[in-house]
Amino acid sequence: MAEAQLRPLLQESIGSNSNTGTISQTTVSPPAENHIIKWLRVILYAVIAVSGQTSGLLLSRLYYQKGGTSNWVESLTQVVGFPVLLPYYLYRCLKTGLPHSDPFVKPRLLLLVLVYVYMGLLMAANSLLYSIGFEYLPVSIFTLVSASQLAFNALFSYFLNSQKFTPFIINSLLLLAISSVLTVSNNTTGNLQGIANGNYALGFICTFSATAVYGLMLASQQLVFRKVFDNKQSQKLVMDLTIYPSFVASIFALIGFFVSGDHKLLIPEMDSYELGKASYVTTLVSTAVCWQVSIFAGLGLVSELSALFANCIFAVGLPVNIIAAFIVFKDEMDTAKGISMVLAIWGIISYAYQQYLDDYNDETKESEVSEV
Repeated sequence: MAEAQLRPLLQESIGSNSNTGTISQTTVSPPAENHIIKWLRVILYAVIAVSGQTSGLLLSRLYYQKGGTSNWVESLTQVVGFPVLLPYYLYRCLKTGLPHSDPFVKPRLLLLVLVYVYMGLLMAANSLLYSIGFEYLPVSIFTLVSASQLAFNALFSYFLNSQKFTPFIINSLLLLAISSVLTVSNNTTGNLQGIANGNYALGFICTFSATAVYGLMLASQQLVFRKVFDNKQSQKLVMDLTIYPSFVASIFALIGFFVSGDHKLLIPEMDSYELGKASYVTTLVSTAVCWQVSIFAGLGLVSELSALFANCIFAVGLPVNIIAAFIVFKDEMDTAKGISMVLAIWGIISYAYQQYLDDYNDETKESEVSEV
């Protein structure tokens, strides 16, 4: 009799334990699913960033090679493409917005204006310096010099985002420095066809300076996400930090375009363009779209992980850019340039491996905290 009474109680207890197990399993799956979705976004951003960067580089060089002469026009194409993002931006604003229950507090309007103006100034300076580099350097050399942006990003991230200098990062910086020195020393002996030594030096200095500005810009973007946006991650914030600074940079580029008098040369330049007027317009519009898409994808990588990771992804495009330049523009590929490329890729891999270790350690700490 007692056994018959206890049997239902035991069954109920077993059932409740099994239900508890089911609940615990369902609560574990959403974070895992979110983690997968996050890395799918990262992969998508990476592909778009590298594709946009390579296409933008080739089109920018094509502009100068076929008769373009205005640095301000080229500078403007690098920042003026933000309207292509506006339809999707408005769609995201109308669809999502920020719910009242969201703990994220919007920064003050004055602070946001200062952030956007600061980022826009950096973007304008970066685009102008890059445009001069595009004019005087072949794509392959331009790309090798641009790899030094990793070093500048590490330096600025150290001061702005408390980035640590590990052995892998130090190794990466040394390799990239050697690669840049080898690139310069190999091409100061007059083996650059059609480029005077003075123009080459100017192109190198401007490209090197542009990489410094770009490294500061990426580190500043991470600081903004961390301090101003409280590590909040959303496509709307990414687009905010893409569209508004691009608008500010476009204003400064337009001012330079008119003050320099380049607007008077626009029609003659279009008439004399080797590929024709239609190709002239198509080249500039395509360049603007490619650079803007690349900027948006790069910001997406910064928001998802870090400025260093975004820089690594852009640097991964180094061999892609060099190979594309060799195919499209018949850039020379000598032994010294090949060694420089190998050293740069080695430095990038070292940098990326440190990012992997950081992510692995963060995930391990999070799992230990969740278990406790």
